[in-house]
Amino acid sequence: MNVSVEYLGEKKFKANTTKSSYILDCKEITPVEYFATGIIGCTGIDLVMMAEKDGYVISNYKVSAEIERSTDVPMKFVSMHIIYDFEGSLDPQKAKRYILSSLESYCTTVNSIRDSVKISYTIIQNGEKIADHASIASGQGGGVSLDDGFGGACCS
Repeated sequence: MNVSVEYLGEKKFKANTTKSSYILDCKEITPVEYFATGIIGCTGIDLVMMAEKDGYVISNYKVSAEIERSTDVPMKFVSMHIIYDFEGSLDPQKAKRYILSSLESYCTTVNSIRDSVKISYTIIQNGEKIADHASIASGQGGGVSLDDGFGGACCS
């Protein structure tokens, strides 16, 4: 993977990837906010792709995160609580399995921070909480490797 940013002036950068480019406007969205949305975007995509692979449709879907940062520079993430809220006809156990597969195995961004950030999640499916403030098994250095055979849906 190769990425770059070019300074355009006025706190704006042109971000370049091998596939595309876009403008980072740091007056509007900080790099830390881009980083955080990249994390939840990666795991959010995994749920949709795994469900679609098995013939399910996810709708009215929103992924959000509550993030605590340290007050000391460099103000690293201390904890991240990810909330998945969606509608779908899949079994709640299957929905949990997809999300845990993402959090524990496939999502590159989550797995890049889980050794230093306490990660928890809530799942709301069809308006009902099917998991509430649950913690991932491998967070903060647990070293557990889980593989359920999906082969990595996102961000490879």
